Amino acid sequence: MTAPHLTRRRARITAAIAIAATASLLLAACGSGAASDSAGASGEPKEGGNLTFLIQGYDAGWVPSKTAISSYEGNLWGQITDKLVYVDPKGTLSPWIAESWEELDGAKKFVLHLKEGVTFSDGEALDADAVVENIDTWAKGDPDRGITKVGLFPSTNYVSAEATDPTTVTVTFSAPTLSFIPTLAYHGTILLSPKTLALSVDEQADLSKEIGSGPFVVKSFKQGDSYVLEKRKDYDWGPEALGHTGPAYLDTITYKVIKDTSVRTSTVAAGQADVAFNIEPQEIDSLKDQGFTVGTPKYLGFTDGFQANTSVFPTNDPAVRTAIQHGIDRDEIVKTVYTGDWEAATTFIQGNVPEAGDYSDLISYDPDAATKALDDAGWVAGSDGIREKDGKTLEFTLSPNPYVPSTQAEDELIAQQLERIGIKVNLKVVDVSGYAAIQASKPPLFQTSRSFVDVGTVAGVLTGQNGGEDWWSLGTSDEKLNDLSDQIVSASDRDSRAKVADELQQYVLEQAYSIPTVQLIQRLYLISPAIEGVEYNGLAYANFYTAWINK
Repeated sequence: MTAPHLTRRRARITAAIAIAATASLLLAACGSGAASDSAGASGEPKEGGNLTFLIQGYDAGWVPSKTAISSYEGNLWGQITDKLVYVDPKGTLSPWIAESWEELDGAKKFVLHLKEGVTFSDGEALDADAVVENIDTWAKGDPDRGITKVGLFPSTNYVSAEATDPTTVTVTFSAPTLSFIPTLAYHGTILLSPKTLALSVDEQADLSKEIGSGPFVVKSFKQGDSYVLEKRKDYDWGPEALGHTGPAYLDTITYKVIKDTSVRTSTVAAGQADVAFNIEPQEIDSLKDQGFTVGTPKYLGFTDGFQANTSVFPTNDPAVRTAIQHGIDRDEIVKTVYTGDWEAATTFIQGNVPEAGDYSDLISYDPDAATKALDDAGWVAGSDGIREKDGKTLEFTLSPNPYVPSTQAEDELIAQQLERIGIKVNLKVVDVSGYAAIQASKPPLFQTSRSFVDVGTVAGVLTGQNGGEDWWSLGTSDEKLNDLSDQIVSASDRDSRAKVADELQQYVLEQAYSIPTVQLIQRLYLISPAIEGVEYNGLAYANFYTAWINK
């Protein structure tokens, strides 16, 4: 049975596609290159043209330490910056700005060998000194200036980075750090000019001051409206894994902010734009039937789901967390909200991460087990079916993750499911600009999405040790979790680390610290048939460096 809210959404988008010509007026000045009747053709890449990309907005701003990992801003960051290492959707690493590397001293020392001749867009060399400044920033941040470190950088055992010559960097850790090289492919570790890194936070918020080494540069922008990138004609150091290392084929990329999902979809359907970001999942099959490409990449990282705050009511009660874990019907979510591209979670780590296990039994839909957990803990159903204990109602507020728009429909369904076992969930919908305040308020459940390239970096969010993000508000109170965190970050070989990862997943799910829902497809790309050559990396971002317009 289709949920009523999904039927209404589907009807709105169908109606919007039917009147797509009206939406085209919004983009008359963008000069989209998608008006082509050669859809589906293939051949040698063609030079030139503008690609128009429609997106909800860039509300988080341009301070790189805060927004490089944003699902929205990350689309633009990925075009104007490079990384030391490239990662493909299967997690395979390959050279980029670091053309080779060595792992020494039991993974406590690494030597990076950089490509020669790489420059930032202002002409300054991207040399070993610049790389050292970037690595120090990723590992330590600069708290006095409000610059945060990269949350999933393996900073726990970081000692130093040193430029031993213009193209060689030696990085030292105090303990084995197998996750260092993979993390150089993470979208939080973008390479920026030392001039940008030296700016104040307020100055870094100005997109025009962001100096990268990527295949595009910022030509012009009107904050909150449109952003135009133009290609660097001298770019010659793209990842070899993409089969192209020279300048981009496109002349320009125009990002246009259109907040309404149906308008973004209908505008591309009308041929007035080339790409729409984050369409409704229920529209995928229909759009594919019309000849459009819909990219549904899965990133390496954590699944869609919830961080359970163990320090606040009511998720400070293990019985409540257990009830929620077993009160969610993940298969119903997949069938009702999503399409065949989605799968139910089997752990809190995405299935394409090599160390991900199948712990379906620990998070299975089992309303009887959920009910028993609440009964045994003294939660009694009231006249309206909602449970109470010690004068408190089993009720809390949940905010869908605006970085994954489909989570609103998902959470509406979860609220219905949990009400069946006596838990009342009130939804509070906020946009991206308001979500940081939700996180800061430390709600009982916080819906999260986060990618990573290597499982060893998860230690950075598990506890409060070493300045960790402490997702579950445990601090350092859970000694077993502290120990597992230490083991996974400092493992000396990958086989032993995989065993620790298994134990970690089982423990976290048994405690219901993490409540996963589905394998996350966070970034959806509706692409015109005229656009070819789009690639996706292991962080599930579309790369338009290799894209071209078949005209």
